[in-house]
Amino acid sequence: MKKLSLTMLLSAGLILGACSATDTAEESSTATETVTYTTTDGEEIAVPANPERVVVLSSYAGDLINFDVNIVGVDSWSAGNPNFSEALSGVAVVSNADVEKILELGPDLIIGLDNIENADQLSEIAPTVLFTYGELSYLDQIVEIGKVVNKEEEAVAWVEEFQTEAQAVGEEIKAAIGEDATVTVAENFEKQMYIFGDNWARGTEILYQEMGLKMPATVEETALDAGYYAISEEVLGDYIGDYLILSLATTDPESSFLDAEWFKNIPAVQNNHVFVADAETFYFNDSLSLDYQLDFFEESFLAE
Repeated sequence: MKKLSLTMLLSAGLILGACSATDTAEESSTATETVTYTTTDGEEIAVPANPERVVVLSSYAGDLINFDVNIVGVDSWSAGNPNFSEALSGVAVVSNADVEKILELGPDLIIGLDNIENADQLSEIAPTVLFTYGELSYLDQIVEIGKVVNKEEEAVAWVEEFQTEAQAVGEEIKAAIGEDATVTVAENFEKQMYIFGDNWARGTEILYQEMGLKMPATVEETALDAGYYAISEEVLGDYIGDYLILSLATTDPESSFLDAEWFKNIPAVQNNHVFVADAETFYFNDSLSLDYQLDFFEESFLAE
């Protein structure tokens, strides 16, 4: 009887062990399941079907946060964005030079821009997808990020909703400020001023592409094709339209120009048509940043 019981226990143990091994194998299979992402130039890359440990080296952290994709490493610019701080709490700050640190993070996917160094080494750590900034339209880029992390449907739905809302808000703004009113987007950095065209983040895509607001002729001539244009602070007035979106870096002490007479004499300043934005929240054009920027414009232009 004891012999029979022992045999039964051993058999049961073998069955349980086999089930456990099967479960583990299934979990492993699920974790390592891949799909093929085809880049814009036709390269096929096997990426995780459900990425769980992503390193973002530039620009796209907001999209991954918005699409609920876990980030384990992020670039310093994204880490400094107040809108990302809660989602990126505890996330390692890395650059493309930190190959060993990235290796230690154990990523299953790496995303960034194609101007980085060490791309070959990074691709040995995990599937690496790199984009050329500006190659795609800003909304197509968001959909492309969705494809990389197997969230294309969510990305497409977000784009459609965003366009509808941005265009509706744009019509309200044009009704409030006039169809012919002009808007300038400028940013200061270390005593240098930059003005922007319609595709260099800072909310420019929303204002000019979706809302159809106009930029001054001086901005169109200098910044539209290049994306941005550097000027000295003192000539800023030559590029300011009826309204100014002024992106100020809170960490940059060089904002004394705000008290200068030449600045106070700009008509948009005298008319209280200057809306000051936190530059750290305006650097990017990912989906999370765009939602924030749209809210900022709605509140600024349509405030009673």
